[in-house]
Amino acid sequence: MSYKTNLNLRATDISLLLFRIGISVLMLNHGYSKMLKLFSGNDIVFADPMGIGATPSLALAVFAEVVCSILLIIGLGTKLAAIPLAITMAVAVFIVHAPDGMSHQELPLLYLFSYGLLIFTGGGKYSLDHYFLKK
Repeated sequence: MSYKTNLNLRATDISLLLFRIGISVLMLNHGYSKMLKLFSGNDIVFADPMGIGATPSLALAVFAEVVCSILLIIGLGTKLAAIPLAITMAVAVFIVHAPDGMSHQELPLLYLFSYGLLIFTGGGKYSLDHYFLKK
């Protein structure tokens, strides 16, 4: 058996499906706790790195981490849905956790690179994007 560098499109599409679902389920875990905080009715204590207020900052994070993650799971608007997630992770890496060092930046960097990949590749064949765009 020889090693080939040619892409197998079916394997690539299956890999994108598994990657989209895996990374999104993991992010939903982060977003779910933020969503509970947002709708708890209690005072919002959350980082405000852009100076727009703690509640709007939390709402934007919830939108990205919950709504956009669900869109990625089903593969609807994959490239567009990955953008708010990438921005959220860039803010986490370069603003919120910048003084904390690499130990606190590693996970958001992994997410940032993951969403960058999806911005460039899209959802693949096994996504609603493919279903709607092929018509």
